[in-house]
Amino acid sequence: MTNFVLLNQADHSDIKVITDRAAKYGDNLKSAMTFPFEFRNIQGCYPIFFQKDSDSGSFFPLALFGFTKDENLFLSESGWDATYIPLMIRRQPFLIGFQEDATSPEGKKPVVSIDMDSPRISKEEGEALFMEHGGTTEFLQEATANLELIHQAHEHGKKFMQALLDYELLESITLDVQLDDGSQNQLLGYYTINEDKVQKLGAEALGKLNEQGFLQPIFMVIASHNRIRTLVDLKNASLKQ
Repeated sequence: MTNFVLLNQADHSDIKVITDRAAKYGDNLKSAMTFPFEFRNIQGCYPIFFQKDSDSGSFFPLALFGFTKDENLFLSESGWDATYIPLMIRRQPFLIGFQEDATSPEGKKPVVSIDMDSPRISKEEGEALFMEHGGTTEFLQEATANLELIHQAHEHGKKFMQALLDYELLESITLDVQLDDGSQNQLLGYYTINEDKVQKLGAEALGKLNEQGFLQPIFMVIASHNRIRTLVDLKNASLKQ
């Protein structure tokens, strides 16, 4: 369960956030949502797939960390063993919210909330949020900037997904993975980009996708498929421990 409250110095001046990476802090995740602007970094570490939200019916991209529930093959005793950690992971335990604001053109303003039930919350260790004599720390400023980036990325991501649907580039995929010990893992319910359909797009369509900033993310998704081998190798290594 989560317990998000509006972050403020009066109530949270002594709160710290633990930034270590471990299962006990909620990092034992099979996957995490990601955004097109970070696909270049994501594909260097993880395979990128898409899932369909069962409630809204909308598609969203995700970075895959493992094959089974609560399995993050990049976690070890030393932390998260990858050169890039997705923004949706790094933003924890914060969340962006909105308050009514008559002075804002949109009638609301973004505010920072914090999950007080997160295992990352501490008063003894971690990164401070507020300075002793007032003001926010660099850590909180960076966290706030990440939340604003996520908010913007959501809108861009929706347009990216709509473009994939408009050009009918998404296809469902089933992955059957056989491990060194003879066991098998099957991934169901995922979607990817059909490379053949991308190659058959005309110059006008490719030009439009490029103008929108969508062409590079498309190729990053396709390139990320090579990272499935990374997951298999990590899984095989874990079986020998």
